[in-house]
Amino acid sequence: MTSWRRLLLPTLVSLPVLAILLGLGTWQWQRLHWKAELLDRIALAEAGPAIPLTAARPQDWTKVAATGRLLHEREALLGISVRGGVMGAALLTPLQRDGLPPLLVDRGWVPLERGGPVQRPEGIVTIEGYVRPSEERSMVAARDDPAARRFYTMEIPAIGAALGLPDLAPFALVAVAPPGTSDAAIAATLPQPARSLPRPNNNHLGYVITWYGLALSLLGVFIVWARHRLKDPAA
Repeated sequence: MTSWRRLLLPTLVSLPVLAILLGLGTWQWQRLHWKAELLDRIALAEAGPAIPLTAARPQDWTKVAATGRLLHEREALLGISVRGGVMGAALLTPLQRDGLPPLLVDRGWVPLERGGPVQRPEGIVTIEGYVRPSEERSMVAARDDPAARRFYTMEIPAIGAALGLPDLAPFALVAVAPPGTSDAAIAATLPQPARSLPRPNNNHLGYVITWYGLALSLLGVFIVWARHRLKDPAA
């Protein structure tokens, strides 16, 4: 009994650590399956026709189509990115829809310096793309400049307030180039729309192996140490 009592404190210390490692591994396993299902849903949506937007809230990252009139006089810029050595940003334009709240549309990349004519279609247009949810600005995000209509976070309420459209839909539409459009054709137009629906990385299997591996290593080390401890009468 005395020998086993020597293991009590190390066991009480090791069990919570083991539980945490197993919990993290299980959480990543669940995330792995969730991400796989999300990628399958995105691939299925991309292969099928766009779903017309209605008053119902669409699912994030799904392929949809919206019809209305682009309010070019209320354009804004989002983020910053480099293409071909040229600094640019996403061009945001509200889409006025009949009987529905205006919808913020990310029409694609444009250079910050004038690099060619930007297409601004007039009249009724139909735009296909994917649904992007609103975001909350993080502590490390660059500071927005509402007066200049320059934003770095897709925080739709803040953008809507700056554009004088407080009733914007609570999600945005990211325009996607029609299927079969070549990279050269996309690069030759402004704004340059997205090429496809987003594909988030699914690297959770590596995390699963890491956390479960650490748990197994901890268990193995503890067993070896405990056997040595119990066999050593001087311990």
